[in-house]
Amino acid sequence: FVFRVCLTNIFVVLLVKMKSVAAVLALAASATAFAPAATSGRSGSVAVQETKADLETLGKKLNPVVGFYDPLDLAGQNFWNSPEEATIGFLRESEIKHGRIAMFAFVGYIVHANGITWPWPMEMDGTPFPKVDSAPEAWDAIPDVAKLQIFSFVGFLEYWREANAEKHYMVGGKPGEFPAFNAKYIPGSALNLYDPFGFSNSKTDEQKANGLIKEINNGRLAMLGIFGFLSEAKIEGSVPALKGIIPAYDGEFMAPLAKSILPTIGLP
Repeated sequence: FVFRVCLTNIFVVLLVKMKSVAAVLALAASATAFAPAATSGRSGSVAVQETKADLETLGKKLNPVVGFYDPLDLAGQNFWNSPEEATIGFLRESEIKHGRIAMFAFVGYIVHANGITWPWPMEMDGTPFPKVDSAPEAWDAIPDVAKLQIFSFVGFLEYWREANAEKHYMVGGKPGEFPAFNAKYIPGSALNLYDPFGFSNSKTDEQKANGLIKEINNGRLAMLGIFGFLSEAKIEGSVPALKGIIPAYDGEFMAPLAKSILPTIGLP
């Protein structure tokens, strides 16, 4: 049953990662030039070592009105004493990854807020999936063992991305790339998470580059959208357009285990 719970609540669990998204949202808002460069796809050995000048060019493609906007000069920093190109690679990877998470979270919030669940029981004893008024309450309502499995699954994806890419995104690898699963370790290799149905195989390099730019824009919009939901759920009226639409939530977004695992081991 835990596997079924994991699949059903995968959108809501992504809300748990919103504290990471919060940091990246700040990056997205203050450095709108971190868009993917045109490459020949997600495979191959071509290094991607972008500079601030490259981002200025890409910024115009991403948003012709705003263009390159980096008031905090994040693109000019040297994170962990690394070169500028490595810092840019880190920022681009972060924005792409968390934009994808936010898109899942945005859709997942809407799904749970409307009480949409699978028709079968959540647990083997017949316990149904929770019906909630506020979407984050679905996370609070699922079993602790399901929460731990979801964390483990997300952790595995993080590990696979970091350990199996042809090149790390800070040393010339492609930001946003997710390595295909290896049949040696995973029977059947599962689906390639980047392009599970092979839709990009027939696309030109220009179409792929345009698609990546659209993904960044959609991810940024989703980050703003999910934080609008979360803000209104905690502070009524903070997002006037959502007042009366998003129910209040009395839990803690930044403490995803506060209503389950932590109290059982004596922690607040």
